[in-house]
Amino acid sequence: MAGGAKAAAVAKKLTKSTKSKKGTRIHTKVHFYRPQTLSLERKPKYARKSVQNKNQLDHGIIKYPLTTESSMKLIEDSNTLVFIVDIKANKRQIKQAVKDLYQIECDKVNTLITPRGLKKSYVRLSKDFDALDVANRVGVI
Repeated sequence: MAGGAKAAAVAKKLTKSTKSKKGTRIHTKVHFYRPQTLSLERKPKYARKSVQNKNQLDHGIIKYPLTTESSMKLIEDSNTLVFIVDIKANKRQIKQAVKDLYQIECDKVNTLITPRGLKKSYVRLSKDFDALDVANRVGVI
């Protein structure tokens, strides 16, 4: 009897299929889209760079105030200060730097790049601040 039971168990295992009964998928689209595969997070064995990049504008956005006759006229007439700034600085950074350095609020900032390759910025001060007083404090006049 033991042999018959053993044979029945083996026959039962053989009749069970290990393959799934799902069948083939019916494709309804013309194009094949690559399935998304598992993307693991990188775990490097060592750092590829020995030193981290520092911010290029840490050394100072505003280089110096401009003291030409035309800039003096702008200070007196239109409440505007003129600075030479870092070439990579944008208007928001210039506005923030002026606020931090001189404790003044500015309405707007206009910039241009001179033919010499310098970036010039015209900083229009708000009505609360006088450009003449600020220029005296900075040492422009």
